[in-house]
Amino acid sequence: MIAPVEAFIGLGSNLDDPIRQVRRAAEALGKLPLTERLGVSRLYASRPVGPQDQPDFINAVALLRTRLSPLALLDQLQALEQRHRRVRQRHWGPCTLDLDLLLYGKQRIDVARLRVPHPELCRRAFVLIPLAELAAELTLPDGQAVAALARHVGAEGDVKVLPDNS
Repeated sequence: MIAPVEAFIGLGSNLDDPIRQVRRAAEALGKLPLTERLGVSRLYASRPVGPQDQPDFINAVALLRTRLSPLALLDQLQALEQRHRRVRQRHWGPCTLDLDLLLYGKQRIDVARLRVPHPELCRRAFVLIPLAELAAELTLPDGQAVAALARHVGAEGDVKVLPDNS
């Protein structure tokens, strides 16, 4: 059996009540097999990365402890997206739920189906800011401090924390 690994998951939605989509997905992450949810950031609103003719996104980051392999975890994340009726109309287009495996322990993974750390992680304020919120002392496998990266992109990005209206 695989030893437990901490994994960070990026959550995003901009369709079909995105706040509810992200909250439901965050709950569901804690119910994945061989997985425990350790924490979830606050919710953030951000402009879309791709085409601007779509609604703003709601984003968060979740921290899991899992015994699933990276590809098994990816399969579970994609199945959860499908349960939320994920439709990929166009690259970086609108979606009901997008789940990204951002980090899997300190591992670097580069296979056809999966790249970890997530290739865009260091450039995305909507990922780095909630990631730093959850794990302020976290460093990436290449030694970069997440908090420093978040401060840098946060100064440039347009990411707003949402009020907590549980």
